Amino acid sequence: MVFDARGLEIALGSYVRYVDTGTIGEVLDVKTQDGMEWVKLDKTELWYRSNLVELLDDKDIKKSTLYDDRDNQDLDIEAMKEKANALEDMQMDSSVAEGGG
Repeated sequence: MVFDARGLEIALGSYVRYVDTGTIGEVLDVKTQDGMEWVKLDKTELWYRSNLVELLDDKDIKKSTLYDDRDNQDLDIEAMKEKANALEDMQMDSSVAEGGG
């Protein structure tokens, strides 16, 4: 048995979100190695420490019609255009952050 960041048990086939990057995936495998618990996600085929992921409810899982066409859903072209326009209108400011060197 492996547990998520909130102490909930993670089962094979459940969906989790990696807290640091927001990566969501289905749990393909679990393992315990050197006292640490790990889960392997389908989207990246990578192993993540189980205490750094959160177990998701069905309502938390969003299907991406852009990348996941298995449901044969229509793309919302207008919504995609709005997102693209919002990104184009974003202003860059050099005073936001400074380099470390």
